[in-house]
Amino acid sequence: MNYGFSKKVNYGYDEAIMKATETLKNEGFGVLTTIDVKETLKKKLDVDFDRYIILGACNPPFAYEALKAEESVGLLMPCNVVVHEKGGEVTVSVFNPGLIAMVSDNPKLKELSENLMVKLQKVLSNL
Repeated sequence: MNYGFSKKVNYGYDEAIMKATETLKNEGFGVLTTIDVKETLKKKLDVDFDRYIILGACNPPFAYEALKAEESVGLLMPCNVVVHEKGGEVTVSVFNPGLIAMVSDNPKLKELSENLMVKLQKVLSNL
């Protein structure tokens, strides 16, 4: 199963987070949550992990339409964007909204997920 789409970028980790956030904004997304996985794992488990951040991105018009179509779709929101640094390389990954269509037989959600996929792939291509 393809959970998302990824792209290696020629930015440092912090710059990739900034660029991803800006590019999301240009496509109508805001970042609602930021989870620093490395920091959390260190604090909670005292383990070391790669630099890895999860940005919980939301496009309000899409979210509203999806919730009107099927309220339980909130379980699959927001759209996560991951910035991961491993071995000196930085990768940005975006959630595959096609997964929403795969778990629902609601035609409106299928249409919305296809349109959302175009926006998220545009985010990646603009990085």
